[in-house]
This record gives sequence, C-alpha cells and structure tokens, in this order.
Amino acid sequence: MMRFTPRPALESRVAAALRSSPVTIILGPRQCGKTTLARRIARRRLAAYFDLEDPQGGLPQEAAAHELRRLRGLVVIDECQRQPGLFPLLRVLADRRPLPARFLLLGSAAPDLALGASESLAGRLAHIEMEGFSVAELGAARVERLWLRGGLPPSYQARSDSESLRWRLDYAQSLLERDLPQLGIRIPAPALRRFWTMLAHLHGSIWNASELARAMGVQEATARRYLDVLTGAFVARQLPPWFTNIGKRLVKAPKIYIRDSGLLHALLGIRTRSQLCAHPKLGFSWEGFALEEVIRAARAERDAFFYRTMPARNSIFSSCVGARPTALSLSSPTTPDSPAPCMWPCPIWASPDYGWSILGSRRCI
Repeated sequence: MMRFTPRPALESRVAAALRSSPVTIILGPRQCGKTTLARRIARRRLAAYFDLEDPQGGLPQEAAAHELRRLRGLVVIDECQRQPGLFPLLRVLADRRPLPARFLLLGSAAPDLALGASESLAGRLAHIEMEGFSVAELGAARVERLWLRGGLPPSYQARSDSESLRWRLDYAQSLLERDLPQLGIRIPAPALRRFWTMLAHLHGSIWNASELARAMGVQEATARRYLDVLTGAFVARQLPPWFTNIGKRLVKAPKIYIRDSGLLHALLGIRTRSQLCAHPKLGFSWEGFALEEVIRAARAERDAFFYRTMPARNSIFSSCVGARPTALSLSSPTTPDSPAPCMWPCPIWASPDYGWSILGSRRCI
C-alpha cells in the first residue's frame, strides 16, 4: 500500500477554487493523485462521488440530468473525459440561482482531446493542473530520487528502482493501449509508442515536424497529431517561444519535453542514477526536471516560454498578466555534482524584473 503524502498547498488551491467557481476541474496525468485528493475533500464535505470508470458507481448518461439536478453541496465526478456529453448539462446546472451544488471534476486528459467534447464552460470553470510530487512537497533531500523516478506516486514510492521502472513501463503501455483508445483516439499503440520514444530522444529540443515525420514514415500533420495527443494526455509539454517584433532571427517553434522525468528515463532505458549520470541526455533531463519544478512553483502553466536567437543560448521566461517577465537560465552540467558556470543570456530589450540561473549541482539545487 502506498504511503500518503500530504499536499496542503494543492488542497488550498482546490478549496479556493470551489469557493469562487461553480465548477472546478483538476486535470493531470493518470496516477498523479487526483482521486486521492478529491476523496479527502469529499469526505470532509460529505460530497456525492461518481467514478465514471466504475460500472457500479458511475453516472449513466441517460440518468445524469435527473441525478445531478437533485444533489446539493459538493458533487465530485472522476474521469470526466469519459462522458463529454456531461459538459453541456453542467453549463445549465452551473447557471442556476441560487446555486444549490458545486462540481469538482477530475480529468486525465484535456477535454478537447475527448471525442465530442465541445462545451468549454467558459466563465464558469476554474482550472487546476496537477502533476506528481514536487520538490516543494517532498523536500530538497529527496530531489535525486524524485529526478530519477519522477513524481508519479506509485513510481516514486516503489520499494526499489527496478520496481519503479517496471511500474513506469506498465504505465506507458496501459496509457497507449487502453486509456487513449477509450477517448476515441484511433492511433495504433505501436506507432504512438515509437513516436513517444523518439520524442524522448529529442527531449529539450526544438520541434521539427518534418524530421520526425520522415523518421516515422508519416505526413507532418500526422506527426503533429501524435504530439497533440501526448500533450493532451499530460505526458508531453510544448513550450512556446517568446518573441516580439524585433529585428533578430528568432526560433518560433516550440521546445518539446517529456513532462515526468521518470517516464523520460524509462523511455530512454535509464534504470539507475549511475546510468543517468553517464547518459548523453543528462543535461536535457535536468533542464526538463527543473523547468517543471519552476512552472509549478510559479503557477505559470499558461505563461512559460523560452527565448532563443539563432544561434544563442536559451532563457526560460515565466510571465504573468500585467507583470514584466522573469528570466530563468537552466544550465546543463556534465554531471549532477559538477558546478556549471553562470552565463546570463538574457537580452537587454526583454527587461526582466528578476533573473535566476538554476544549476544541476547539489550545492545549487
């Protein structure tokens, strides 16, 4: 049985969203702890709970309107992407005044990835993006284990590195062969697995659709579709570029990352810390790990960018509405214990309010 790890900051965010919005949705990859979090909240509030993957405790489409209209207080609907037809009904229920019930939705895929999900619930919906464990939740003393195994709780809490790796490989297989097809995505699992593995070898690189399409033997639009599917399942990140109307040649394609470092290492065949230290993707692995930690700490899921001239080093920008950007340099050391030089690549015109260099060194983490 997995040990429970408190996540008070995340619980506070959910509580605040439930107070301010009629519908709150927690989105994140499978097995990141959404159900555990929601059940804790539901127990405290005596909420109604529906798991749409449970044949006994689900919510049949034909009975949903009658069942949800009569409920009061908090209503939790787990794996909401399984029934995209619920979203138009929730729009009607969220507009009732006075508001008799609030809804907490959990999803393992972006709503637009689900076949038939067209209702956005704009103006009625609070989004919270959830991932696995973070350094802030576990403490800096556990950063090496977190980096190697990733933050998904069953992987991080496994009894050994080998058990953790087996779980991650099974997780990837289940996602491709069962979870995505249930959303109506008809992509052969072997093809998507091959693409995901190729993406892992390009982790931290600029997206090049034509290169991947040639390697896969498919059209560029197909390669882009594969990338969007993995992004919508929260296992890949497309980091958009930061650019303004200036007279420089800038990279305007996104950078690609595997979001969970443990899944990245599983796809690359990295089993132990010593193998990670000797792997040519060591620096890029650290860059992606540090990037995810920064985005979560800054709550910058929609406001993170990278800047790169051709040729130049990279900066990561995290900007907020109404604020000037913060520039972050994620340096890549040759080994996790060697200090990297602090080279500041931020251009003067960007005028960031703050600048940080995050180094892959024990003394600098």
